[in-house]
Amino acid sequence: MKAFLKLSPVIVLAALMMKGFDALLAAPIATIYASFIAMFLTKQKFNSIVDHAIDNVKEIQVALFILMAAYAMAEAFMSTGVGASLILIALKVGITAKTVAVVGAIVTSILSIATGTSWGTFAACAPIFLWLNHIVGGNILLTTAAIAGGACFGDNIGLISDTTIVSSGIQKVEVVRRIRHQGVWSALVLLSGIIVFAIVGFTMDLPSTVGDPAEAINSIPADVWTALAEKRESAVKLLEQVRSGVPLYMAIPLVIVLVLAFMGTQTFICLFAGLFFAYIFGMMAGTVTSTMDYLDMMMGGFASAGGWVIVMMMWVAAFGGIMKSMSAFEPISKLLSRISGSVRQLMFYNGLLCVFGNATLADEMAQIVTIGPIIKEMVENNVEGSEEDLYTLRLRNATFSDAMGVFGSQLIPWHVYIAFYMGIATIVYPLHEFVAIDIIRYNFIAMIAVASILILTLTGLDRLIPLFKLPSEPAVRLKKQK
Repeated sequence: MKAFLKLSPVIVLAALMMKGFDALLAAPIATIYASFIAMFLTKQKFNSIVDHAIDNVKEIQVALFILMAAYAMAEAFMSTGVGASLILIALKVGITAKTVAVVGAIVTSILSIATGTSWGTFAACAPIFLWLNHIVGGNILLTTAAIAGGACFGDNIGLISDTTIVSSGIQKVEVVRRIRHQGVWSALVLLSGIIVFAIVGFTMDLPSTVGDPAEAINSIPADVWTALAEKRESAVKLLEQVRSGVPLYMAIPLVIVLVLAFMGTQTFICLFAGLFFAYIFGMMAGTVTSTMDYLDMMMGGFASAGGWVIVMMMWVAAFGGIMKSMSAFEPISKLLSRISGSVRQLMFYNGLLCVFGNATLADEMAQIVTIGPIIKEMVENNVEGSEEDLYTLRLRNATFSDAMGVFGSQLIPWHVYIAFYMGIATIVYPLHEFVAIDIIRYNFIAMIAVASILILTLTGLDRLIPLFKLPSEPAVRLKKQK
């Protein structure tokens, strides 16, 4: 009963999220409830509980500043034409029914890295690629799944993705180191998915007529533009930039940021480099009209982060501090440690916990903030080794949390991700009645991502992928249970 009471705040948080409560409301309620449980079970005074909560919030201060800078850079990349330039570069390739899905997957994967949002990327690209697919006679299900899977790519590895930053912050790892850890694996997942899309596209009996992207954009009905503006205004702005055109060199700021990130440059340097070069090239292209307008745009990015994500993270951190003060996750930790024969098996179970949490909560961010602290304590309580090796395990936990949240959502029919994608697809292409299986059936990128990370972790084959190898026994080992 005592163990159940300790875990009951997690159950309360999960129940509230499943009922549709916003995290900004669910997290404070669960935190207050956890405070009463902690005082009752551990006999701590309220001031002591508050200290534990605040101390835990202090530990994620860096992540909060990263989030503000990331949101500002995302706004910069959207408003200055960085995102539009990426689409324009891709659309210069001759697209046929056989290749529209492949090009869609490539464009959305790059755009999602640039903007840090899978939802925004899908909303921006669906009108172009679904109507382009219509014009060239492609397979609507294949193309829809391709842009859905590609849109998730940057949300899992993007430097400015909120899920990347939040999952890294919870595990207390630097975002750039996390990106380097999973970079080669992520690239192989994307490459494998693109190859499969190409094979399937070329084996289907599809025409080879080359489509005109401009015609696809002009084919979008007026009511679709109106409905999309209500659903995702930023997507309309990006589409308008694609239609009016921006210089292709506006893609350079993203290239600079990616090079710096994979060189291991400190996260803040990467982010502010992106802001600086988006400003410089935007002034050259005329997409930045004045320095003050650009600074106002940056301020809007800071406000967006502070208005939701940062506040949510602070409450989640406070919640985690209280749960940690009463060793709330110890029962789960002991159970999985008991059935694990090695550190690899323990990490594999961490991955499965993330999948289970995502399927249960049907929300990727809810899974990250609920299951993230649990898998973090799984490593802290049950594994011993050098600080560097333990850091690598935390990097894998952050990757698990994010990948199973973002990619895993693509394979769960009742997930809010799928509901949003179906809603956008139905709005922008009303000629097809979309259902959940349309997003899932051909989502090869998501399938490969979820299956591969679990298999590689369990079997130890991750040693074949540069920078992705987990430390193995005896460098890391399970602690002896008392």
